[in-house]
Amino acid sequence: MNKKKESKDVGEGLILFAHGSRNPQWRKPFDRLLKDVVKRGGYAAVLAFGEFMRPGLVDAAKILAAAGAKRAVIVPLFLGGGLHVRGDLPRLAAEARAASGIKLRVAKAICEDAGVLQAIADYSIASSTAVTSARRKPS
Repeated sequence: MNKKKESKDVGEGLILFAHGSRNPQWRKPFDRLLKDVVKRGGYAAVLAFGEFMRPGLVDAAKILAAAGAKRAVIVPLFLGGGLHVRGDLPRLAAEARAASGIKLRVAKAICEDAGVLQAIADYSIASSTAVTSARRKPS
């Protein structure tokens, strides 16, 4: 990638925030998601994890700041809005703001988006139909 293009005013950034796992294979779908977001979004984006994996949210914000981002949105990749979303995330976001100097906004968790829930429902129904069809034997 050409340096001039990289050094343009990045301005906006995106942090995809997931739980994390001790199993390194767990992050593979998140890496694919990040790659797609960067390709289609055209701006700086980074994964961050709440536990077990790196970078954490504070380091992710610092990475974006070093890339020239002045502001970023944190997207919580959680299917439930429990303790990590309602408790840990606000605290970590405040720490990340202070450590990075960038303006951070926290988006609603993906579990709160009707389109995401619709996509999960569609997938679930399609999966159920595929299982049912596979069980049917031709007469």
